[in-house]
Amino acid sequence: MPAALSDTCVDPALPPPTDYLGPWVNSADCAYTRDCTGHILAANLSFSRKFGRTAAQLVGTPVISFLNPDDVAAFTTGLATARPLTEQRWFTAQGVRWFAWEETALRDAAGTLIAIRAVGRDMTRQRLAEEQFYRLSRAVEQSPVSIVITDVDGRAQYVNSKFTEMSGRTLEDFLDNSTQVLRDGHSSEAAFNEFWQTLRDGGEWRGELSTQRGDGSIVWESVKASCLRSPTGEITNYLCLREDVTERKKLEHELRQSHKMESLGTLAGGIAHDFNNLLAIINGYAEFCQQGTPTPAVLQKSLREIHRAAQRASGLVRQILTFSRKAEVRFAPVDLNQLVRDLVALLAETFPRTVSINLALEERLPALLADQNQLQQIILNLCVNARDAMPGGGVITLRTFPQSGATLNLPGVDPTRDYACLQAGDTGTGMTPEVRARIFEPFFTTKPGNQGTGLGLAVVYGIVVAHHGCISVESTLGTGSTFSVYLPLAAETPVLLAAPVRGEFPGGSESLLIVDDEASLRALLSAALTGKGYETTAAASGLEAIELISDPSRVFDAVLLDLNMPGATGIEVLKVIRLCRPQLPVLIISGHITPESRAAFRQIGQHDFLQKPYTLDEVGRRLRARLDPA
Repeated sequence: MPAALSDTCVDPALPPPTDYLGPWVNSADCAYTRDCTGHILAANLSFSRKFGRTAAQLVGTPVISFLNPDDVAAFTTGLATARPLTEQRWFTAQGVRWFAWEETALRDAAGTLIAIRAVGRDMTRQRLAEEQFYRLSRAVEQSPVSIVITDVDGRAQYVNSKFTEMSGRTLEDFLDNSTQVLRDGHSSEAAFNEFWQTLRDGGEWRGELSTQRGDGSIVWESVKASCLRSPTGEITNYLCLREDVTERKKLEHELRQSHKMESLGTLAGGIAHDFNNLLAIINGYAEFCQQGTPTPAVLQKSLREIHRAAQRASGLVRQILTFSRKAEVRFAPVDLNQLVRDLVALLAETFPRTVSINLALEERLPALLADQNQLQQIILNLCVNARDAMPGGGVITLRTFPQSGATLNLPGVDPTRDYACLQAGDTGTGMTPEVRARIFEPFFTTKPGNQGTGLGLAVVYGIVVAHHGCISVESTLGTGSTFSVYLPLAAETPVLLAAPVRGEFPGGSESLLIVDDEASLRALLSAALTGKGYETTAAASGLEAIELISDPSRVFDAVLLDLNMPGATGIEVLKVIRLCRPQLPVLIISGHITPESRAAFRQIGQHDFLQKPYTLDEVGRRLRARLDPA
């Protein structure tokens, strides 16, 4: 071993002694020896091959010439010290590679440091994998989407911070107990079991779920759940992604309601026409009865016509309220044919006389499982779209017929279900393929100026998708278009209730309080019920009713209570009744009971409501039902 070596200098011209490398001469790991100034004294064959130089060429080369510039400073700081483990990026014949080096101090017999031997391994793949894992873990943890991973029993094994934020619970809440974290949001056990079975069968589940936060607010989330598998294909975990779509749902609801009101304007002309006709009938026959001394037969005929016109008017009001009312989606069996007939009766008065509407409705069409308000939107928007496509007039044809899902080759169709098809065809201008490809895009319209918002068909598409149906369109330029909407039929045929038989309702001798701010209605109810043997007291406002209820000397067996009144509302009067006379039967009567009002009444135990316009027979029978509970 040359005596010229010291811990501060070495002669690079000296031949590299083989014992500088010791047992690493023939190692598969890269090994080199450097002097205290950082020059290579010796290198094994593996090092030479990795860096593309012979051992002779490497001798005397500064080690820092192989290092990434960003790693030079840290390397030179401990140049003359043997470090247990260091990592740097090195320039090799294959490019930049990460190396982990284990360094050993070589000393002479006197203990003087003469060189440092480094044995290293290429750690590039490991470092890249670590960096990839780090980036992935940051992406998952900081994702704007809630992420949860469960075991095969549905117990949480990982949730990211967004999931805990959205749920309002901590990570420990999920990991320290056996809560079914995938259960949140499913409307029923049956719905959750269906979701769970899809995952266990190896499928993927997608849908929208609503959950209630701790502060009572409702959160809507778009949910996707799928399986994680082992290399052998065995299901080991479940992955669930939940994205907050609450704002989107609010905007969709507002957009749908806005367009609903816009569509209502289309009906205004027809409604006004029908109402004017009905008022003309009522006024005409009333005047006729007041002229001279009509015979009893003429009076009876006039009253029948007045009653018939009033019934038609009340039906028209119910249609408009149903159509314009804000309401959540409520699926129930619906008679599609009857819905088409009702709306066409209105549209026929609104559309130009050059546009005719033909019906080809399949008799005995099974009921749809749908929301009636939204079905009205579909029919109205398709008819308005067809009318606008025929500026010079033409024919709109509405068809209904059943269709098996197995025969439909459309996205989203369940081949195991049966569907009802609503077709709306026109003889209008038709569409080019380019226009047809965009017709369901929100705000896309081919109408000039301010003649259209471009929302009608987008709303139709959204409603159809929400009903688990599908829609297709066929159109030829110059010959017209046909829209086909397929909606699932109800699983079971609904039981239709028989219409009540009207006649003389039973009387009674009880004492009644009638509360209504409309003087004519108070007088009508008082006269009708007094004629049946009841004792009646009338109140013209909510405040007057509260005074009567609060008087202990007054005896009342039941109350007929209007909802919207000056002074105090029906809800406020009912609260006083529940406080002073908690067992007193109450029948709420109103021209329009909103979902909010109905919910407020139910919170204080009121479940009996009667909608105006009512018949005296309805009032009498409902009253007896309250006085004589089964």
